Amino acid sequence: MEFFDSYARRARLYPAVIGAAPALALASIAVPWNQLGAPQVLVGIGVAVLLFSFADIARRFGLKAERAMFAGTGGRPFPTVLRHRDWTIDRISKQKYLAFLGQKLGEKAPTQADEEFNPAAADSFYSRCGSWLRERTRDKDKFGVLLEENVTYGFRRNLYGLKVFGLCINLAVVIACLMLILMSPDSHTTWLFVGVLVFAVVHALYFFFAVTKKSVLDASNQYGRQLVLACEAFMS
Repeated sequence: MEFFDSYARRARLYPAVIGAAPALALASIAVPWNQLGAPQVLVGIGVAVLLFSFADIARRFGLKAERAMFAGTGGRPFPTVLRHRDWTIDRISKQKYLAFLGQKLGEKAPTQADEEFNPAAADSFYSRCGSWLRERTRDKDKFGVLLEENVTYGFRRNLYGLKVFGLCINLAVVIACLMLILMSPDSHTTWLFVGVLVFAVVHALYFFFAVTKKSVLDASNQYGRQLVLACEAFMS
């Protein structure tokens, strides 16, 4: 049932569906569905296994990309909005949140001078703040907005992890469509293959231009902002 959990479905399964979309489109027209037989059953099972595998691959490669992007903080995104040089949150609120989090961690929050002198140490403190908040904001009902930001981040991260696989699938589908177009004796079927070919090209352009590291970092920053704003719930 964990696989069908809201987060797993939207942050893992949906990227898998998007990544495999050209292959699914080709399978839908390459296999005759007007009669139920062994080929149709095998294709159906294969599609289910493909999506499950892709969901797992997306998560694993998404985590790998995450570790590379956040190598300085142990491979986990942290609330950059706590940095003094970040202006996402106003200065007065930030000072209040830093004092609160420092008290909970039993540490002195870094000042702006501390951050400028040793930014790595300051980021390490902010990372620990993020870990403290994550462990205490798992209530999906109480922190619903935070959950949505986390889903968005997980979706973009996992889709980014599938980028190379998605582009390879598009290339394979384009080659297969070209071969099937040349071999197809039926004009109607030929146009269906042409449609899938065009879809694969558009899909590849989407993966190339929209599925980027920047999109993941933007989602991470939004999640970090909402994570820090959760301090209000604990302070009240």
